[in-house]
Amino acid sequence: MKKYIFLYTQKIKLRLPPVGRRFWCFICVSQHGYDNYHIFIDRYWMEIYDRSIIDNDYHLHKQKGVSNRMKIGYALPAGLLAASLLFAGCASNDNNNNGNNGNNSNTSGNNAAAQTGNGSTGAPAATADSTAAGVTADFTTAIDEYRKYVIEQCDEFVKQTEGFTDAVKAGKLEDAKALYAPARMYYERIEPIAEALGDLDPNIDARENDVDAADWRGFHKIEQALWQNNTTDGMTDVADRLLKDAQLLRAKVETAEIDANLLVTGAVELLNEVSSSKVTGEEERYSHTDLYDFVANVEGAQKIYELLKPELAKKDPALEQTIGERFTALLNELAPFKSGDGYVSYETLKEDEVRTLSQNLDALAEPLSNMGTILGV
Repeated sequence: MKKYIFLYTQKIKLRLPPVGRRFWCFICVSQHGYDNYHIFIDRYWMEIYDRSIIDNDYHLHKQKGVSNRMKIGYALPAGLLAASLLFAGCASNDNNNNGNNGNNSNTSGNNAAAQTGNGSTGAPAATADSTAAGVTADFTTAIDEYRKYVIEQCDEFVKQTEGFTDAVKAGKLEDAKALYAPARMYYERIEPIAEALGDLDPNIDARENDVDAADWRGFHKIEQALWQNNTTDGMTDVADRLLKDAQLLRAKVETAEIDANLLVTGAVELLNEVSSSKVTGEEERYSHTDLYDFVANVEGAQKIYELLKPELAKKDPALEQTIGERFTALLNELAPFKSGDGYVSYETLKEDEVRTLSQNLDALAEPLSNMGTILGV
């Protein structure tokens, strides 16, 4: 039986080149015959401009625009970090290898509990007893319901994107501006699915400097034209490609591989998206419609939580209640910024309001990150 050592680091940032994208570093290192033991480093952030490298030993979990190689100047610090964590994990393992396999499994579960219980917001700890209680959960219903949700969101996303791109091609500047953010919400709710489907996410949602200039396309290229350049000129081809990418996403979600692990990591990644770019105002740098994306990401994460809630309540009722309460608190903080059918410009938020949103986001992210441990996925 595989033994997982969970090393959680809370908001640690490795500062590499000043220009870059914050993305979640997911490293899985095999040891002891590459079969029985794994180290899973969760919640470690890195600032990297050229994306990830993937080899047999280190798998860096991608966000947007993963390229096939990383500049050596970036790869070296990341490699040193991974190596140091590996040695620490190996040393810990050697100290615990005197017992039998059953004792090793119990020790691993207790280590996970100790790490996840040290957060600053008082989230319930993940315990070995709660993860071992009962038989293995059946996530079939949750997975089926999530696929249905994704398809519904994709259908509306294609419809709204078509209306938006039609306005762009017709030169209707103000109409295009009005349709831009609402169309994006349907995408932002299901972004983890797009990120799992090759280049679709960067093709649809890459920002300037996320990809090479020659490859930049999608929503944010049009956003720049509409708000910074105040024109739709030259955007016809970009609009056509955006609609085709949206339609391709819709076609692919029918058969996309979805499992419980994708649900759990997807919920956490959606909040990471908010933390890394939405709450900073970085995502919608020209239109300042970040609150639309913020809300959509939270709603997408909440949907996953609701689908997993029955199993989570069986294993850890306190954690389930905490997550639910903190979703409610965050959405309540967002409610005053609603304006008609949309949201106010992010530029209108005061510093203390942004700080409160960030604090509520952090208070939710911590217990949500424990959900996978409790569910055993």
